[in-house]
Amino acid sequence: MTADDLIDAVRDDQQTELSRLGSSKTLYADTRGEMEPDAIHAAAAAREAAAQETFEAWADDADATAAELFADAASDAGDRLGDTEPADRAFHMHETLDELDTTVERLGGVVGWTLVDKKVKEQLTGFFTGQADPQTASTYRSGGSEVEALREDAADLLEETCEGDEEWDAAEGAAVDVVAAAYDDYVETLEELGVNPKDVC
Repeated sequence: MTADDLIDAVRDDQQTELSRLGSSKTLYADTRGEMEPDAIHAAAAAREAAAQETFEAWADDADATAAELFADAASDAGDRLGDTEPADRAFHMHETLDELDTTVERLGGVVGWTLVDKKVKEQLTGFFTGQADPQTASTYRSGGSEVEALREDAADLLEETCEGDEEWDAAEGAAVDVVAAAYDDYVETLEELGVNPKDVC
């Protein structure tokens, strides 16, 4: 297996879930139905704060190469967070990430996280484009580019790190679990709000 194979496999396995996470209902779920700019920013900040915390913790106990990648990911999330006050929100996806122990699992987790977060960034970009706020839309679009670059870096490191099918399978399983956890969170939240999660909008 190669890193490209892994990413393709995760996308195929979680095709429906990623499609639905790429709908505007993701922002609706994140804001608990408060689709206003301030609530959107706070929800986005909650995601960045959770990412920063997870990746900082990983950087503290990883080997040198992986530690650098995780530290850079944490730093980028912190930069995107900026001074925005995050909404009070926990994420199933980060609960799953926090349970990953090995370097290959964590790199797979990063791949899964980026697949989800890129979808969220696309919705944020679209929302602020619709609000006639091109500067903010561009900021979130740039954030999406950073997330894609992180996926490429994680993929490159997986190529260097994985030494056999068992490790590739562990990385793929971690990525799938992260996407699945994000989708479970999405479904549970929308159902609590009385919204059908299965319609893509």
